[in-house]
Amino acid sequence: MQKKKVTFELEIYNSQEELSVLDRELMQAAVLARENAYAPYSGFKVGAAVLLANGEIVIGNNQENASYPSGLCAERVAVFQAGARFPGIAVKTIAISVNSVRRVVDTPAAPCGNCRQAIAEYEQRQTEGIEILMMGSTGEVYKSASITDLLPLAFGKSYLD
Repeated sequence: MQKKKVTFELEIYNSQEELSVLDRELMQAAVLARENAYAPYSGFKVGAAVLLANGEIVIGNNQENASYPSGLCAERVAVFQAGARFPGIAVKTIAISVNSVRRVVDTPAAPCGNCRQAIAEYEQRQTEGIEILMMGSTGEVYKSASITDLLPLAFGKSYLD
């Protein structure tokens, strides 16, 4: 039996002030998007901002629904909006910021499984990595160079060919 080890890398910054100017600007867009999230049931607000290869920034936030499966996460709102408004333009970076109305969230939250799969589809299609920045409302910022760090065995179109 041949064993293979799967590892991933994650950069950790003490705060968003340590990010590059562009990454800080993108995170601020995610923070602003987070404030307009519709989360009356969970109280957990998420904002996402997508930087495209053409320099455009597209935002999204979570949209809850009383019938929980009908809501949509911030990451998919932003990525799908980017794909609809700017088809064929590569996604470079996605910034994600989370907070709760019940407490201060000082730990970054990674995208859920559905969002990871949706981001992986974009990354596979454009054949280049998408950086992921993750932050709570305060504290450290995590940065991954590719969604494959967060979803190493992603399902893709190659399985359907």
